[in-house]
Amino acid sequence: MCIFRAALRHLIRRMSNTLIASISGIRGIFGSGLDAEVLVRYASAFGVWCRRRERRGRAPLVVIGRDGRTTGSLCAEIVSGTLKAAGCDVLDAGMATTPTTEMAVVFESASGGIMLSASHNPPQWNALKLFNERGEFLGPEQAAEVLELARDAVSTVGYDEVGRGSKKDFLDAHLDAILALEFMRPDKIASRAFRVVADGINSVGGIAVPRLLERLGVDGESVICLNCEPTGVFAHPAEPLPENLTETCQAVREAGADLGVVVDPDVDRLALIDGTGTYVSEELTQVITADFLWRLRSGPFVTNLSSSRAIDDVARRYDQPVYRSAVGEINVVRKMQEVGAILGGEGNGGVILPDLHYGRDALAGIALVLQHLADLEISLADLRRSLPAYEVVKAKLDVEGIDPERAIAQLVERFRDERLDTTDGLKVEFESGWVHLRKSNTEPIIRIYAEARSEEDAEALVARMRSEVLRVAG
Repeated sequence: MCIFRAALRHLIRRMSNTLIASISGIRGIFGSGLDAEVLVRYASAFGVWCRRRERRGRAPLVVIGRDGRTTGSLCAEIVSGTLKAAGCDVLDAGMATTPTTEMAVVFESASGGIMLSASHNPPQWNALKLFNERGEFLGPEQAAEVLELARDAVSTVGYDEVGRGSKKDFLDAHLDAILALEFMRPDKIASRAFRVVADGINSVGGIAVPRLLERLGVDGESVICLNCEPTGVFAHPAEPLPENLTETCQAVREAGADLGVVVDPDVDRLALIDGTGTYVSEELTQVITADFLWRLRSGPFVTNLSSSRAIDDVARRYDQPVYRSAVGEINVVRKMQEVGAILGGEGNGGVILPDLHYGRDALAGIALVLQHLADLEISLADLRRSLPAYEVVKAKLDVEGIDPERAIAQLVERFRDERLDTTDGLKVEFESGWVHLRKSNTEPIIRIYAEARSEEDAEALVARMRSEVLRVAG
């Protein structure tokens, strides 16, 4: 135990000075890796990038949103002032979900957007998520341009070019767009008289999810709000994983609810709990929504390499294709656009519905799940039992002392006789399951995901890959 605590303290000290810049944004621990100088440097670079791309004879307009973190308001003030100094107009969406901020960029024909959220990272973290004029995450080439600009001096325009600021709330516009989808029937949802526990983890989901449920036809008295005060003091670890949601599962049972919905701090990931209080794997969120949409229309589905085989099994029921991309929302989005997908997502509970926008959207996911249950007149527990059963184990490995690229190259040789995919790290396909090893975009770790028919077999795959990594790393 002492050794574990010492290792944990060492990891925390090392991570406290870590700033991670990737296609998933610029993130770090506030006051350490992420400070005012970092916020100004990257916000200024993004402002210059937007200004160079603006071709409409006006100052670039940048939308800013933030989740409920205690540092969000302060970060927004710093970023807003920096963008104005760089010659950009700023539209402050206030406390908003990531998908709402993405849609606001499109609603306002903005030049880009910044979401202040470290997503599933603990509350001491924050981040700048950068969006282009389509409300999509920057692609690798675009992100590289901004990172290169961040090496230059902070940009300040003349006094007569300083940008202006305004404020606007976009949640209702986002919900209006969801309700306007051709397959949404709130009257049918209302007829089911669902009783729903909504866990907002004390971030912006505590505002957005209850309002969505009522707009969908769930009676206000039948919405049991749990952790819905957006204080930024997270009620439990931010990732919507089963070990973090024991109290939420218990609340669903005690309330006699039909289901529970759980989102992460910026509401782009959705996990479900059925009426028995049983956690429904977040891997199945995208599978359930695909099962809903494929009943109505045909078309491809795109997910990432770390997502469950369950989506492939369900796709075979409807004779529809599934494509895989590297991990990362923008990678999934680009593949969706390439193949004309009608739906996409990631196994972390992300659902991407092009009818709405090209971004992971837990609010859209909730709407599709409730409509599916209403249309089938089925419980979530029964629906879960009708889906393929796999066990996914997700593990992390500290990167200190390990060169991930070198380790992966050696493992490719080690597993050369198996089915391999090196699109994103290394994925090894076995008859009984798969294991995927990759360097994280959001934390200084290597992620090891494995899937098999039993949890024991999936854990064995993770243990095997972990030992292989440590072996080749010496």
